[in-house]
Amino acid sequence: MSHQLKVTLKGVEPPVWRQLVVPSQFTLFELHCVIQVAMGWENSHLHDFTIKRQKYSVEGPEDFGNALSEDEARLCDIVGRRSKFRYQYDFGDCWDHTIVVEKVLDVDTSAPVCIDGARACPPEDSGGAWGYAEKLEALKSPNDEESQEVREWLGEDFDPDRFEKEAVNRELARLFRPAAGKTKRTTRRK
Repeated sequence: MSHQLKVTLKGVEPPVWRQLVVPSQFTLFELHCVIQVAMGWENSHLHDFTIKRQKYSVEGPEDFGNALSEDEARLCDIVGRRSKFRYQYDFGDCWDHTIVVEKVLDVDTSAPVCIDGARACPPEDSGGAWGYAEKLEALKSPNDEESQEVREWLGEDFDPDRFEKEAVNRELARLFRPAAGKTKRTTRRK
């Protein structure tokens, strides 16, 4: 079985989203790793999931209130077709993502795959949705000094409209290749 998911970054217009197919046996930790690659995040901040008012996190319950371990929560056990839940990344910038289970497929996949998506993910530490919106606005005036600073910070090749599905799938295949076994804990933080 596989879960087809649509992950949408909230608060950013036009929307940044990814459509993914992941093995139903994946834990929320493994899903976190997939989202990091698919969205283009660098996995350098804390995160959590909220499903039916229950939090799931990387740390034990004593660290995150009444959160359950994401290492033990499998998609097939906690979310079904048309379920909707939340993934938050970087509690400072507060990148909220809505995840919708579009389908539960009778096909087993050995590795996750990105089947569609739109727009580049905001760079790490760009100030949340409002900070990113300010940076995009500054880019509209290429001769302005602030625009030059933002372009320098983002990198000259940054294009907010660009999404590279093939690059995402190459990285997913590398990270989740069957011979590698389970996703290692070292992928948690840099």
